[in-house]
Amino acid sequence: MKKIVLTCCVLALTLQMQAQWKPAGDKIKTVWADQIDPQNVLPEYPRPLMERAAWQNLNGEWEYAIEPRGKAEPAVFQGQILVPFAVESSLSGVQKEVGENNELWYKRNFTVPSAWRNKDVLLNFGAVDWLADVFVNDVFIGSHQGGYTPFSFNITPYLKGSGEQKLVVRVWDPTDKGYQPCGKQVSNPNSIWYTPVTGIWQTVWLEPVAKDHITAIKAIPNIDQSTLNVTVDVSESSPQNIVTVQLLDNNRVIASAKALPGNEMRLTVDNPVLWSPENPYLYDMNVILTENGKVQDEVKSYTAFRKISAERDANGIMRMSLNNEPLFQYGPLDQGWWPDGLYTAPTDEALLYDIQKTKDWGFNMIRKHVKVEPARWYHHCDKEGILVWQDMPSGDMGNSWRPHEYNGGTDKNRTQASKDNFYNEWQEIMDLCISNPSVVVWVPFNEAWGQFDTEQVAEWTRQQDPSRLINPASGGNHRPCGDILDIHNYPGPSMFLFDPQRVNVLGEYGGIGLPLEDHLWWDKRNWGYIQFKNSDDVTNEYVKYAAELEDMVDKGFAAAVYTQTTDVEGEVNGLMTYDRKQVKINEPVVKQANQKVINRMKK
Repeated sequence: MKKIVLTCCVLALTLQMQAQWKPAGDKIKTVWADQIDPQNVLPEYPRPLMERAAWQNLNGEWEYAIEPRGKAEPAVFQGQILVPFAVESSLSGVQKEVGENNELWYKRNFTVPSAWRNKDVLLNFGAVDWLADVFVNDVFIGSHQGGYTPFSFNITPYLKGSGEQKLVVRVWDPTDKGYQPCGKQVSNPNSIWYTPVTGIWQTVWLEPVAKDHITAIKAIPNIDQSTLNVTVDVSESSPQNIVTVQLLDNNRVIASAKALPGNEMRLTVDNPVLWSPENPYLYDMNVILTENGKVQDEVKSYTAFRKISAERDANGIMRMSLNNEPLFQYGPLDQGWWPDGLYTAPTDEALLYDIQKTKDWGFNMIRKHVKVEPARWYHHCDKEGILVWQDMPSGDMGNSWRPHEYNGGTDKNRTQASKDNFYNEWQEIMDLCISNPSVVVWVPFNEAWGQFDTEQVAEWTRQQDPSRLINPASGGNHRPCGDILDIHNYPGPSMFLFDPQRVNVLGEYGGIGLPLEDHLWWDKRNWGYIQFKNSDDVTNEYVKYAAELEDMVDKGFAAAVYTQTTDVEGEVNGLMTYDRKQVKINEPVVKQANQKVINRMKK
């Protein structure tokens, strides 16, 4: 009888907590919004390239408060917020703006599983926008500055012996009122600029580790030599620490190597299967840290063999090559926004959906535009076989288009603190994606938005990762550096610049608009470069542009990016509506047109 009563109480409490949370506001939402369980939000392990067996998800309902900047922790919080959805989003259950003069406070309690006894405990954040201060049991343990990348703290010294532990996070984010990267966020959304995103917007989790544990894995393939170069970093290193990497194919170890932490290992594989959009073949990896022969840490990872390069074709034109074969890279501008979660997809299924639709439409590439995604998004691209161009989110006192105002290569509006922060955040973004085979191009700047010291930034980027191509300024103020000259033209494709020394690409074009009633974000003017009234007209215009682009492949274009995957807030130029409920094009017709463009280079 007691067991029945207890079960009923637990069920009643669960139903009560579910009833407390609901999406805020009345704006459009995706179908996945209805699938959210506040007790089990984004339950998938958040870091597929370095996965541990034991972990505890801290997503769910936290307390929140919005207070003037500089105040102490509030004695009373203002309500509940569903983590990891930004406070401005509907799915947070709050949908309030914070602003540059306020701070956002989070609070929750957690308990450490008894099975983790004698282990260190890591507190991990997928991403918090922008400056996060973290407190455990009222001890300020550290800060992280950067809105797009993961960070961790070893919280073991600050835990109480048993029972509930208190966790508080304080966040400040001035959005477009500061120098930090913010992408398309602005304090006054309009036209092509969107709602601010403040606070925790990716998964928060705990995991138990040994005092010496693995902190990073860098895996870079070399298909010309049939090798994989792997470097493993650890938290602390003693002469007794040895790292072992095992490469597996269908659960069979096909190569292995050992080294001291921080030293590059070279694994050789005879005739490796090459990764490509047509065959996204992945190899599993085991990474093991031992001390005096005793296992201290073990993580699961994966990798792939693929090469991205720039080579001249038979006509002397610079082309992008994948695995030493010319490949026209063609895909949509993907901004990664959601009407209900803003920066955060409602579910992992939703996160995967846009990638799958991109493949369905016959594309082989995505340009991730002035935003960075959670690690699971890149994992899905790895598995599905989509090439990724990764942008650095723009920022520095808002975005502006200033052609021909380059001041000899230095944007004098950038302070040294701003420049330093740019490099720090760009480094962390590159570190996040360094081992993802899908990521093939780095894009430091977009359309002169905060562009500065382009030659130095491009060279610095290459020094950090010489294995990928550098697109120094997509549609920006063009400088003779990097691997790619990238021009933008709307609405139709055009080739008005050409650099015989670099790869030439059309980094943005299209923007064909179709506003669909009941799928619009707001009732203000909805924006597109050109607008039509039905799907047939949009499809016909798309196919016309694709045919024009196909002719330009012969003249020298090596890649193109169509704007865009989905509508976003006031923009109605997506191939899908913002809520993903309507595809605006005739999909088989568009797929055929896209494949003709890609295959043109193969002739």
